Amino acid sequence: MADKVQRQRGLGRGLSALMADVNDRPDANPATPRQPDYMVPIEQVVANPDQPRRRFDSDLLDDLAASIKEKGVIQPLIVRRKGDGYEIVAGERRWRASQKAGLHQIPVIVRDLNDTEVLEVAIIENIQRADLNPVEEAAGYIQLMQKFGHTQEKLAEALGKSRSHIANTMRLMQLPEIVQNFVTEGKLSAGHARSLITAKDPVTLAKKVISGDLSVRDTEKLVRKASEAGADRRAVTSKAGQKTAEKSADTRALEDDLSANLGMKVSVDHKDGAENGAITISYDSLDQLDEICRVLTTGT
Repeated sequence: MADKVQRQRGLGRGLSALMADVNDRPDANPATPRQPDYMVPIEQVVANPDQPRRRFDSDLLDDLAASIKEKGVIQPLIVRRKGDGYEIVAGERRWRASQKAGLHQIPVIVRDLNDTEVLEVAIIENIQRADLNPVEEAAGYIQLMQKFGHTQEKLAEALGKSRSHIANTMRLMQLPEIVQNFVTEGKLSAGHARSLITAKDPVTLAKKVISGDLSVRDTEKLVRKASEAGADRRAVTSKAGQKTAEKSADTRALEDDLSANLGMKVSVDHKDGAENGAITISYDSLDQLDEICRVLTTGT
């Protein structure tokens, strides 16, 4: 019950307060670096085992290490006390690069954060990184909404992004994992991937896009052509001599909007001219089922 109440109201500190802690990125304002609370031995600092980001580009780490060798760590890491040492809240890349650079001490700012706040800050920091791929970004938005009860509007305001950007990015999670991997590996752009969301067989089309080095516009044409061909095959004559109608463009657009808002696949079955129909929401985990229940019971 206590967990449910916390998820409904969000964290007591509020997203804005946590954002103030996260805005210590090296690219935030290098001309005015924040003053550290302490210089601590690097061996006393450990990574957060629940850090949602697992991949760190080795080339980028080498570049950052070279910069640190020359200029030092410009922006301090944000940490919390953990036993006799410190656990990283934000700044793990700088910590890893500092190790590569052979530093013995690093600057830190100490914050008193609980486990939930640490996870939230880590997700926000990852979302704000310039080198984050679109699928990781989408996963971060969904985590913030499902774990902490934030809305798209609240995220847009706090992160300085448009609501449509957040909604369109979250739609990428509707794609099969293999297509998401193509985006993560840089084989497909976010624009290519968004074009494939409505496709009946996005995996096959994604492979055609990659092999043919197609532009986003060409990808849209490919999806449209495949959709028209599929409609022709599915339009079979019924016993009454009538053809099965495809969903209208308005219905598909409504499905996309609802799916983007929920972060889950939504299907709307509605016949043109009718007043009734059905909405089907597909969830992949019990956490997503819990999120559906929360939205339906709170209306947020």
